[in-house]
Amino acid sequence: MKILVAVKRVAALEEDFEIRGDGRDVDPDFLTWDMNEWDDYSLETAMQIKEAAGDGVEVVAVTIGPDDADEVLRKCLAKGADRALRIWSDAIEGSDPIAIARVLAAVAQREKPDLLLAGTQSSDQGHAATGIALAALLGWPHAAVVTALDLEPGSASALIQRELEGGLLQSVEVQTPAVLTIQLGINTPRYASLRGIKQAAARTIETATAEDLGLPADALGEAGSLSRVRRTVVPERGRAQMIEGSAAEQAARLIQIIREATGA
Repeated sequence: MKILVAVKRVAALEEDFEIRGDGRDVDPDFLTWDMNEWDDYSLETAMQIKEAAGDGVEVVAVTIGPDDADEVLRKCLAKGADRALRIWSDAIEGSDPIAIARVLAAVAQREKPDLLLAGTQSSDQGHAATGIALAALLGWPHAAVVTALDLEPGSASALIQRELEGGLLQSVEVQTPAVLTIQLGINTPRYASLRGIKQAAARTIETATAEDLGLPADALGEAGSLSRVRRTVVPERGRAQMIEGSAAEQAARLIQIIREATGA
């Protein structure tokens, strides 16, 4: 059995930052980077399946990004992933979640996993679209916001529990191969041991380009994206206002403020 786990290197803002010269994103000098939190739970889910099976389960971590993205793959290797694969070429730059899903779909078609796990969303963009788009491109069954998973290696189906709106939970049986997007709290991600970190530093990370996967340039980047960022701005900060006077005067002033804000 093979489990493909999609992971992402995500950006976090420092307290003070500036917008990039072209106005479309934050200046990278003001960003810190780490593995996406949701993806850590996805990896742990795969590792628990592998350990429960004893033998015969291969966990492959895959990411899309330039050389710096090797950092998150080495974390995966340090925690027990069997292989790590990074996909990148200049044509991928500027891809939206749908174009990224095309790349992951091509990886899945090459690797032929029995299960593909991804985080429900990324902490930097929060689109929550890549995993579901990936399932659509592959034509595989899928379940989003998974909070529990019961899967026997070699089984043709998995029992999952997923989170719905309003705090509701739904139990579903999903045929494999399938795409599952994992929610926070499904497990407790492990820490990498010092030995694991040292061994991961010496491991080989496999690489491939979009061209290696047979993806045309017009399916990637801004040309292959259904959305693009036109401008990034910092919202204006409002100021609190104390309303003085009696209760009746305060109520009258509050009604006036609401009418001004709504144009009523």
